[in-house]
Amino acid sequence: MPQYQRASRLIADIYDASLDPTMWTVVLEEIAEFVGGRAAALALKGPGSAIVEAHYQFGIDPHSMRLYSETYSKFDPLAAVALAGVGQVVSLPDLVSYQEYCQGRFYQEWAAPQGWIDVASAVLEKSATRCVFLSVVRSRADGMVDNEMRRRMSLVIPHVRRAALIAKAIDLKHAEAAAFAETLNGLSAGMFLVDRRGHIVHANVAGHALLREGRVLRSMKGQLVAGEAQINKILRDTFAMVGPGDAAPGINGIALPLQTPDGERYVAHLLPLSSDAPLRAGVAHMAVAALFVRKAILETQSVPEVIGVTYKLTPTELRVLLAVVEVGGVPEIAAALGVAETTVKTHVGRLFEKTGTRRQADLVKLVAGFSTPLAD
Repeated sequence: MPQYQRASRLIADIYDASLDPTMWTVVLEEIAEFVGGRAAALALKGPGSAIVEAHYQFGIDPHSMRLYSETYSKFDPLAAVALAGVGQVVSLPDLVSYQEYCQGRFYQEWAAPQGWIDVASAVLEKSATRCVFLSVVRSRADGMVDNEMRRRMSLVIPHVRRAALIAKAIDLKHAEAAAFAETLNGLSAGMFLVDRRGHIVHANVAGHALLREGRVLRSMKGQLVAGEAQINKILRDTFAMVGPGDAAPGINGIALPLQTPDGERYVAHLLPLSSDAPLRAGVAHMAVAALFVRKAILETQSVPEVIGVTYKLTPTELRVLLAVVEVGGVPEIAAALGVAETTVKTHVGRLFEKTGTRRQADLVKLVAGFSTPLAD
């Protein structure tokens, strides 16, 4: 195969390896063959450390690799490659006294038995936390690193550098997405990120559970749908008002009461997302709003106490407030507490006055606001 075709195929494979790390061993073999070497490695060195760690390698047998990791890595003269400039091709004589190297333990006990006499290396990335470099080994049959090998290494290095940067960016995105999903899955509330048409872009674990139950929310062809027509219209209208990258004018977030067919109460908090909102990351970049949905119950005993102190409620008023959340309407509350409906209405009226609310649905939303969103 002509040299230009080999180079073209090699470059293509290098970029493929940035997307599929399992290809690096094959690519290192191709690089070694192209530049004139017998083995190759992508390695890194930490700051202030003499130890070199091979991330990917070709041409080093498992036994030698184990000896290197356990014993000889701390003697590797390639630790000095961190002093070279990024992209600069250097050989062992450029880094250390070659005569002293040949007399040292690393060469005598590890490199020489494998027939290796020189190494061409180039730094791919250098920072305060690490130095990443590519090394290609020369054998006795190959001779010392020469100008032709340096020239060919110089052709390859820029592409390996770019591929390494691409792979790093992808790893960061994967880590960001994993952290993002883990954070959202830590919420006890169901969470949905939706686009302006109401299609679900992302849902956390609790959100998927709500969809599977299908009592308060469900997915119809990927679109988030509420059971109540009025609530569904509010959701549709709000989603439509929020364009990509812009928060809906005058909307900082709204709370909506939801109810299942059998009367269980839920509260939904709708938060429009702007282009710089923290939730707009990774897969969520298409989302225009976040919807948090939780059952309207009090999950800790300390919450009623906090509410009672905050609004100066009497014990009876607090009982009625909790019943509004967990039981429902006035007749049901009266039956549950064993009092007359008129008594319940009186206490509800006082609750409205003390909390500044006007409807029982507002009381439900108020109580939900005191509950933790974190899963137990």
